[in-house]
Amino acid sequence: MDHYLTLLSFGPDGWAMNIASGLLVTVTLALATLPLGLVLGFIVALGKQSEEPSMRLAANIYTTIFRGLPELLTLFLVYFGATLGIQRLFEALNIQASIEINSFFAGMLALGFVFSSYASEVFLSAFRAIPRGQYEGGYAIGLSSWLTMRKIILPQLIKVALPGLANLWLVLVKDTSLVSVISLSDIIRQTSIAARVTKEPFLFYGVACILYLALAIISSYFINKIGLWANSGNEREAL
Repeated sequence: MDHYLTLLSFGPDGWAMNIASGLLVTVTLALATLPLGLVLGFIVALGKQSEEPSMRLAANIYTTIFRGLPELLTLFLVYFGATLGIQRLFEALNIQASIEINSFFAGMLALGFVFSSYASEVFLSAFRAIPRGQYEGGYAIGLSSWLTMRKIILPQLIKVALPGLANLWLVLVKDTSLVSVISLSDIIRQTSIAARVTKEPFLFYGVACILYLALAIISSYFINKIGLWANSGNEREAL
């Protein structure tokens, strides 16, 4: 027992500091990816219901690609492909420079693309759940398209889309484990190194399981709080 406590301590023979830094990377990556995925997903959802055929086609192609490709393959394409593409662009412009995409940035982009492709479907379903009369009512009282969207449609959209987006957030937290393959020191990479060095895989992978479960429980708590806040408006209106 003392042996395991030593391995999980913050002392010189322990791995707690490394695992804690991996936890920080995982949480930071997920939090950085979330707004990117939400914004892209919302834009793609708007494109899918656009009256312009080319916009609808582009949005449908986007979601088909990133929903169809495995997340790991998307990560590789962004990490290696983007670096190669930028390098080729520099060569074409006769710019003598070497550039490499940061692992964190590549992971954020790749996971953001995947998240947004699914989020766009959630947003699209939420848009379709809002009656057309809500838009017409906003226009009737003199609101512009932007103000109608911001003051009337978005508050309702958040309530309808929240359950689906909450599920996608939990999936995103788990998908952050993929970045370990591009040498980003997240939970999985740090626990894998510890397991390999100490020859205690069950211990450290067990710790990884506990950390991911803890993140899911904490996320569920805040998601429930957000859901109560979103529904509080309906309760006030009912009163």
